[in-house]
Amino acid sequence: MKINSKKILFYLLFTHTILWTSIPAIFNTNLPLDTIEALAWGNELSLGYDKYPPVFPLFTELFFKLFGNQDWAYYLLSQLFVVTSFFIIFQFSKYFFNNDTHSLLSVLLLEGIYFFNYTTPELNAFIPLFPLLATTVLFCWRAIKFNRNFDWIIFGVFAGISSLTYYLALYLLASLTIFFFFLTLTKKKINNNYFLALASYIIVLSPHLYFIFDNNFKSIEYAFFRSFSDPLSNLGTVKILSHIFYPLIFLFKQIIILIPLLFLIRIIISNLKIKINFKDKKLIFLFTIFLLPIILMFLTSVIGGVRVRTMWMTTFYLFPGVFFIYLYNSKIELKKLKKFFILFLFIFFILPISYGIDSYVQKDKRTDFPGKEIAFKVQKTWDKNFSNNISIVAGKSWVYGGWFAGNLSYHLRDRPKLKYNLADNIDSSVGTVWVDVLDTIKNCEGILLKVEPYFESCLVGKK
Repeated sequence: MKINSKKILFYLLFTHTILWTSIPAIFNTNLPLDTIEALAWGNELSLGYDKYPPVFPLFTELFFKLFGNQDWAYYLLSQLFVVTSFFIIFQFSKYFFNNDTHSLLSVLLLEGIYFFNYTTPELNAFIPLFPLLATTVLFCWRAIKFNRNFDWIIFGVFAGISSLTYYLALYLLASLTIFFFFLTLTKKKINNNYFLALASYIIVLSPHLYFIFDNNFKSIEYAFFRSFSDPLSNLGTVKILSHIFYPLIFLFKQIIILIPLLFLIRIIISNLKIKINFKDKKLIFLFTIFLLPIILMFLTSVIGGVRVRTMWMTTFYLFPGVFFIYLYNSKIELKKLKKFFILFLFIFFILPISYGIDSYVQKDKRTDFPGKEIAFKVQKTWDKNFSNNISIVAGKSWVYGGWFAGNLSYHLRDRPKLKYNLADNIDSSVGTVWVDVLDTIKNCEGILLKVEPYFESCLVGKK
């Protein structure tokens, strides 16, 4: 079966973008939590934030400058990250395969992993990592293959940008570091260009490192809090069980995640038996970028008793397509491509359809929150009572009022900045909306507005 791989890839990228942009935009009435959060932080650009390094909010802010509070734009942004990573992986795979068909297959297989479709409408910090880590790996391999200064520098730069997007990128970077140690041991010689990449990495990372030290390691503390919070302890379970239970759950989830991909690849291979050449540098590298980060995460769960959240694995499944196609390269039967494409197209279209149905049927999700309507009510009340603009929306924290305040920041006409824990005495010359979901707001010196059943707000502005 002769196919035009580049043409199919283009149609894949285009159709994927249209489907996963339009369906969430049609069926969701509000942006997801992580997207709202990033937009709120991006409104006040910083070298870092309480939860995240700076790159993700930077991306959302750039799109806000272009499109404003149009929800579809952020679904589009998410898909641009996805399809860009697909294209980069297609280019990367050419260093491992002699024909474009195998390169195409290594990309198509990724549609069998729900991290690249069903979860992508919730634009979070993991999704910008797709193209950034894919580019990091591409230039890492180019640097190893050609040993050119340019490739080593770009590798270091993108490794730094990836770390500035989400800290879990360090698992892949740690895996690559292990691979460099392997190369050094086999060659019995240190490549000085490793230090060139390391220097580039540190230079890119240094402003955020300053932020971390200057802000008492807040973002690091949050990462540890998310990692080491143990719900088993709330059940009075012996702590040691977390070192067994969580890793087993982790392994089970990884098997489930890969099932559709394994079904797809099984169609086009003649048999599962394979002889592995442990001296094959290409295979070892693919093992390093696909399986080793998962192994390191598993060991983290075992040693630390850490509950690994499913979404943390989002960025570790960029390369299974290249890995499996390379592993079974000699056993792939192109005459079975027709059956492969039938199953692929079924998965490709059934997932966005099921997402739309699920979004339509379920009415208790955050994406059903009436953010626009609430913002309109607040804005109308403000315009009736005050002459200045709304400059600040505030809540006690993201949990206690922050979600509602973040939505107001996104939807209100003046796009106010989001603040936490403001002083009790609010300056009326700075238009402020205080949101509280715990206690009834007392001693409100402005307009007390109740938004049932969500929150109370105190509007303080200039008459």
